Amino acid sequence: MKKIVLLLFTVITCALSGITAQNNQQFFDEADALFDKYVSNGKVDYTAIKNDPTDLNSVLKLAEEVVVSPFSSEEYQAFWINAYNIFVIKGVIDNYPIKSPLDVEGFFKSVKYKASGTNVTLDELENKKLRGVFDEPRIHFVLVCGAKGCPPIISMAYRPKNLDSLLEQQTRKALNDPKFIRVDGTKVELSEIFKWYEEDFVKGDSKVLEYINSFRKDKIPNDSKVSYYSYDWRLNSI
Repeated sequence: MKKIVLLLFTVITCALSGITAQNNQQFFDEADALFDKYVSNGKVDYTAIKNDPTDLNSVLKLAEEVVVSPFSSEEYQAFWINAYNIFVIKGVIDNYPIKSPLDVEGFFKSVKYKASGTNVTLDELENKKLRGVFDEPRIHFVLVCGAKGCPPIISMAYRPKNLDSLLEQQTRKALNDPKFIRVDGTKVELSEIFKWYEEDFVKGDSKVLEYINSFRKDKIPNDSKVSYYSYDWRLNSI
């Protein structure tokens, strides 16, 4: 009898595992198709999505059923990064047309989205699901808040297998972009991202420029005068 119960448990566990893997894969595939269809040169075609939200609604439904664990770190991070960027699009579409995500009260702190069996705000997703679990500063260059001041959104999904290479790619792209890191002689103006999340980039006695230089082709002198330019909250629309 015990052998039969154990066998049934094993069969059910394997079946559920297979369903979970299939659902997760479908989410990544549909997210990839959504970004490919509506994202171009770091901008989103919100008008087209507003006119036909079928693809967006489908991937949002899939996000509810995804099951991920921090123990599978690549899948977990890839899922929540995609979810963040998709939820931003959803938040914009629900209020479109708008000129900025800040036009919507509580856009980041109050509006909740359902994913992987839980309800989260964008701030909770970023700070509890990602920053609160992993020491990974590069996520700041792939989480796209819907504004022009953000690093650009890409026209593909983050997947477990490409996560590290895309984190590296997008971080290097941002930190070598003269519009994002503005160097003028001995002065450098940084995105306010480095002020808001300084603790993620500075370890011990290090300075934020040390982190930035670790990804730059043209190094910035460590004694440069650092300031922060105002964040551009205008919508990243096509």
